[in-house]
Amino acid sequence: MRCVLLLLATFIFSACDKTPPAQGQALRVGMSMNYPPFEMRDELGEPAGVSVDLAHALGTSLGRPVTFENMPFDGLMPALKTGRIDVVISSMSATDDRRQSIDFSEPYLRTGLCLLVGAKTDIQSAANLDRPGRKVAVLKATTGHLWAADHLKQADLLVLGEESVAALEVSQGKADAFIYDQMSVLRNWLARPDATRALLKPFREESWAIALRKGDDELRGKVNAFLTEFRGSGGFDRLGGKWLGGQKAQFSKLGVPFVF
Repeated sequence: MRCVLLLLATFIFSACDKTPPAQGQALRVGMSMNYPPFEMRDELGEPAGVSVDLAHALGTSLGRPVTFENMPFDGLMPALKTGRIDVVISSMSATDDRRQSIDFSEPYLRTGLCLLVGAKTDIQSAANLDRPGRKVAVLKATTGHLWAADHLKQADLLVLGEESVAALEVSQGKADAFIYDQMSVLRNWLARPDATRALLKPFREESWAIALRKGDDELRGKVNAFLTEFRGSGGFDRLGGKWLGGQKAQFSKLGVPFVF
């Protein structure tokens, strides 16, 4: 009798709970919160930035609250593959190498690898980097690191963990160049205009996208639908105005197309 009652109660509960498994469950978003103004913490220690606002808008579209998992950038893909997080929204470039083990949404931002160089160096492009004695700073596990490992066989690579450290190495003359994306290079040049130069024309074009687990096609379809609607309703223009107004003006001044 007890078994019959237990089975009956389970049946009744299941019949009443018609919420799809993912509906209402928290969307676990992985990001590395050390990349302002995209991923960072505000003065109260709360997640903030372009990617945080984008994640909240995605959660609203999916009908799911959002939680954030802050971790080093090189830990994001392993966390995604093991199911610790559901998506990565962390200024991640969608590359063929990464597509071998994870999936990506449609791109939402255009960017590319470019250079922060010392003010007095003779470097004018990436073609000047691969020489004996050159010291080139890169951030671990980024596309700049991967590109440098493949293409710079004579230069010395300084593989670092923090953007601020890499920029400081260049400004102090300890590194000849720092390979990173346009936004970061611009920001670090504006912070140290007397000691650095920004070569903002990308030598390798890239795009950022939301990363998902392999085979999670249902969620990927919903994410792509959200991105289309968000762009069409002016969502990215609003994010650009809120977080990137100064950068957008600088891009226009330098004649470089803006990222959104």
